[in-house]
Amino acid sequence: MASRSLVVVALGGNALLRKGQKGTPEEQWATARVAAESLAKIALNGVNLVITHGNGPQVGMILEAFESLPPERPRPSLDIANAMTQGWLGYLIAHSLTRTLRDKGVERETVVVATRVVVSKKDPSFKNPTKYIGSYYTREEAERLMREKGWVMKPDPRKGWRRVVPSPRPLHIIEHSLIKHLAERGAIVVAVGGGGIPVTEELEPVEAVIDKDLASSLLAREIAADKLVILTDVPGVAINYGRPGERWLSRVSVDELEGLYREGHFPPGSMGPKVEAVIEFVRATGKPAAIGRLEEAYDVYQGLKGTQITP
Repeated sequence: MASRSLVVVALGGNALLRKGQKGTPEEQWATARVAAESLAKIALNGVNLVITHGNGPQVGMILEAFESLPPERPRPSLDIANAMTQGWLGYLIAHSLTRTLRDKGVERETVVVATRVVVSKKDPSFKNPTKYIGSYYTREEAERLMREKGWVMKPDPRKGWRRVVPSPRPLHIIEHSLIKHLAERGAIVVAVGGGGIPVTEELEPVEAVIDKDLASSLLAREIAADKLVILTDVPGVAINYGRPGERWLSRVSVDELEGLYREGHFPPGSMGPKVEAVIEFVRATGKPAAIGRLEEAYDVYQGLKGTQITP
């Protein structure tokens, strides 16, 4: 087992809830099975596999569901809602992988690890929260919620007003040693769901959202992974995406990619965190990383598709 390479694969939030879907259990199982087919090919290639995932649509569903209850009913804090999605989505991914591998004649343990991630309470994002979560409101509703709940509300460029919360940088994965141990003994591990449950250095839970890709990169570094693969809904990294002069990057050095990042080619709200995540991993480890489409996961892992980032 120890001779196998250790790979961290990060799934985007679209992996279990596609655009246009309502989020029914049937839809979620179907999309989880698609993800499992791609991931199984990597697992069967003789690697120890750790899977991370986003949770944006799902944590939004949880918050909206609780907001629809009568005012006297209690609401979960954001850290608890994140923990709920770790169990929810971890179950879908792990169980789908178990079934997919069994269909291929392979018995492999899958395990979900509820994961806490340390952040600094001095992180500047706590003074200027920018991460949109939950429902859309009118200005009048937003002003009422700010008075009643103490929320920070801002206009969302897409429509209406929404709650914004801090998005601090991840500093340490508390369960990283356990995750590494389980993966090295051959289990497929699902961890750091939704970027992890944020806690301070004093282990106080905080209401915040950690970027999933940055947390996945940190986990990959802390467990000494041999490769980081970030899967999303586009073929890879592009310069001038969706504009004249669009150019897809198939293979790029970390120096070149960092130069493009500093020039502002990758906006914070889209490809920016993914590019930052792979740069940090490759810089720290000297190991390769890749960004590509979920449906092409095996080819992205093999270096045949997507954007391959080299030391």
